[in-house]
Amino acid sequence: MSTPKIVILGAGYGGMMTATRLQKQMGANEAEVTLVNKHNYHYQTTWLHEPAAGTLHHDRTRIAIEDVIDKNKVKFVQDTVVEIKKDEQKVILKNGELTYDYLVIGLGFEPETFGIKGLKENAFSIRSVNSVRKIREHIEYQFASYNNDKEKQEERLTFIVGGAGFSGIEFIGELADRVPELCHEFDIDREKVRVINVEAAPTILPGFDQELVDYAKTLLESKGIEFKLGTMIKECKEDGVVLSKDDQLEEIKANTVVWTGGVRGNSILEKSGFEAMRGRIKVEKDLRAPGFDNVFVVGDCALIINEEIDRPYPPTAQIAIQQSYTCSHNLLALIRGGHLESFNYSSKGTVASLGKGEAIGKVGNKHLYGGTASAMKKIIDNRYLFLLGGPSLVLKKGKLKLF
Repeated sequence: MSTPKIVILGAGYGGMMTATRLQKQMGANEAEVTLVNKHNYHYQTTWLHEPAAGTLHHDRTRIAIEDVIDKNKVKFVQDTVVEIKKDEQKVILKNGELTYDYLVIGLGFEPETFGIKGLKENAFSIRSVNSVRKIREHIEYQFASYNNDKEKQEERLTFIVGGAGFSGIEFIGELADRVPELCHEFDIDREKVRVINVEAAPTILPGFDQELVDYAKTLLESKGIEFKLGTMIKECKEDGVVLSKDDQLEEIKANTVVWTGGVRGNSILEKSGFEAMRGRIKVEKDLRAPGFDNVFVVGDCALIINEEIDRPYPPTAQIAIQQSYTCSHNLLALIRGGHLESFNYSSKGTVASLGKGEAIGKVGNKHLYGGTASAMKKIIDNRYLFLLGGPSLVLKKGKLKLF
């Protein structure tokens, strides 16, 4: 009997953790595992708001895949996935193809623009190491250019952030810390800089209790952040945005628009003929794609309904990591003829960063604020590194200064 082939697409939280779980649990020659990713590194998506604002070097978010995987158990292929031919059990890559007996789809997310005119063409998005490096360089260029312009362009110092969910608020928190540094470096009055958060919902950080939301909003406003809530971005232009609130339009000139207002799964799934909703497959209890006994879906590409509220769970790193445990167990169960497990998500709490030394969080029934919440955020980050690569990876890449 031939050795079963497991192909894992994507080295995000779900794919990377599935690969490392398998290499720990597999026996010698029990399966041939191949991990496919377009970069030779895994990156901490939940850290990207920091290098985007310039408060953390982007290399801190990157982890070389070869530093984590056991090459004797997992083969790494650096390539870009083009299409999944599910009926042929074949993956088409930019530079070749792979066949599989079992497939794990963890291809990550794409920005969701909701059809807003000009957003795709004119806004930045926080989605990868390269994208956040571009944002940081662009922001610094605006400051560097301001005093060198013959005629002052106030739009250089106006920054629009669309969306007040996790990514948007965490980015704003870092940017609020970075702006005074840039003003000092480039000899610019802080009062000339506007950072505006635009959110269609009536509040920021949906899902958090109101007292935590109030703390976050008050703190960020004290750092100069302007909020426009209950306000939609109607159009994103090269030189700013058109906003809509209560049927009233407002145009704001800005050279920088960063969109954090939504994500979808990978469009490759729809291209490959899977039944998907905004690029996400509504998986079975065991994380398999409906109608496919040998295809698992994890991370941003997996749609799982929270039955308590009859709405999908948000695609977070926490849920992707937990999915990897169920996915790796079920892959080996199929190979060994064992029992498959159902995935049951257990939230360990939620913490949102608000800049240096500040955060809010809820762990169990306990609310966390300020430095305590910020320390908890770093502990969560370090815990993931420990699960992925043990103490050595924590020492190499971790956030060891908690306070």
